[in-house]
Amino acid sequence: MSEGPVREQRQDVPDDAVMTRIGQTMMLLHGGDREEARNRFGQLWTQIGADGDPLHRCTLAHYMADAQDDPDDELAWDLRALTAAEGLSGERLARHDSAVALRALYPSLHLNLAADYVKLRRPQEARIHLDRARAASDALDDDGYGIGVRAAIDRLDRRLRAE
Repeated sequence: MSEGPVREQRQDVPDDAVMTRIGQTMMLLHGGDREEARNRFGQLWTQIGADGDPLHRCTLAHYMADAQDDPDDELAWDLRALTAAEGLSGERLARHDSAVALRALYPSLHLNLAADYVKLRRPQEARIHLDRARAASDALDDDGYGIGVRAAIDRLDRRLRAE
């Protein structure tokens, strides 16, 4: 997606079985098998549960959104990802030293929501999340990921201004 959001997430946390399974399913998704990816993400979501580890829920929902064909479903999953990120608090962050990774994820989470709202022709909501993505982008490094997210923010900003 050249005009869409960047959906790559940095992971600065130790590997665990759930994150490994999410990564394997992401490979299916990126390989073009959206339906199988949706099925596996759905199974993982059921196993994690609504009250499961917020980092797992955030990561899974962030990528499950990519596997959706319907823009309303994509929005619902991106909102779940943001809600889970907001629920990732003190102990989990300290235990896995993932505070930096989480701060670097917020620009992408808001960018994805802005793109969802553009698809749904809701420019006011898109602008709110695009502004939040830009404000959070100071947490990004000047590496490939950070440069890509900032470029996607700029592309979506130009698109919104043109509409």
